[in-house]
Amino acid sequence: MTNKLTDKVTLRHGATLNNQIAMSPMQSQSGKRNGFVSEDTLKYYGARSQAGGLIVSEFHYVSENGGPAYHPGYPEQLAAYSDAHLDGLTKLATTMKKDGNKAILQIHHAGRAAVGQALSGQDVVAPSAIDFDFLSYPIRALTEQEIEDIIQDFGRATSRAIKAGFDGVEIHGANHYLIQQFFSALSNHRTDKWGGSFEKRMAFPLAVVKEVKRVVAEEAPSNFIIGYRLTPEEIHGSEVGYDYKEATALVTEIVKNELDYIHLSLWGGYASTPSGVDQSYAALFKNVLDDETKLLAVGGVFDEESAKDAIENYTDIVVVGRGTLIDPQFGLKIQEGRGNEIFHEISPENMAYVSWTEGLKEAFTREDSLGLPPLPGGATIRHLHTGRYDMLGK
Repeated sequence: MTNKLTDKVTLRHGATLNNQIAMSPMQSQSGKRNGFVSEDTLKYYGARSQAGGLIVSEFHYVSENGGPAYHPGYPEQLAAYSDAHLDGLTKLATTMKKDGNKAILQIHHAGRAAVGQALSGQDVVAPSAIDFDFLSYPIRALTEQEIEDIIQDFGRATSRAIKAGFDGVEIHGANHYLIQQFFSALSNHRTDKWGGSFEKRMAFPLAVVKEVKRVVAEEAPSNFIIGYRLTPEEIHGSEVGYDYKEATALVTEIVKNELDYIHLSLWGGYASTPSGVDQSYAALFKNVLDDETKLLAVGGVFDEESAKDAIENYTDIVVVGRGTLIDPQFGLKIQEGRGNEIFHEISPENMAYVSWTEGLKEAFTREDSLGLPPLPGGATIRHLHTGRYDMLGK
């Protein structure tokens, strides 16, 4: 039987999603200093509470030294590293869930990408002290005790997500942040139990998964959702951090922990393939999942037709990122049979409707979109850029 975007989906542990559409985690450029939720944050997520059956928040750093990862001068990354963040997290969960869809907190440690640590004169930590030419600051190798502490921080952030009322957490193992840094041969040169061989490079990701699972088993409702996001390959020309074969081997081990889903972060789109391989990334990873672990794939979905293609041929749940930036009601319109009304391009006339944060407005009206993937129609809003956050980033 053919999947329909409007079909309900029941996950491994009993949570039921209203449809087969998810909103991708995307930085909202809205955090206050030290990662606190702002009114701008709540407005942005409130407008997107019907974007899909599963709404995944942007990344929240779990350790005080785990962020912020952000563009200097712009509003900061959000955080979940202390109980002081609980009030904001609770407001965020309530806002994301207000229309009956599931709210997921994405939890994360930036590792070497914690720009805010460097700006404040603190150590920037990573698996190994490597002098990367794309960094303007030094990084320090984590001690074994610090690694253990960060693993526990993922558990503590999970506990806060439960207390705040989130329906689940997504472990962020993608996009060159700390978990991926441990898995990558390019950034992990350790010779202890946390690196030195392929098996040891898997140790940190798997330890984080196990700690999150432990906390959920002790504190969460039985249908609490756990997902894991990863980038399927790390290849930069001739330099290889890992390939899809190693990544599927990691996922094979992760799946043994009975998570609800695996989420592929695909820069080339949901149908993209590894170089020289006939099968899509989605197919390759689906091959190593058990029958109860759902596959989520993100990339290149801006309309109902591409969303249909994704779930009919590639993935269990289609994840929409930039499409929900352009149309916050992407999922609702499909759910109500109004997919033909989805906006496919940004325009000056739609700026009020999209409910962007002030930081996102500034980011996407820059010529370089702040390094973010460009939006269809992006050139039409360049004249709206004010430069209010740009001074420190120059």
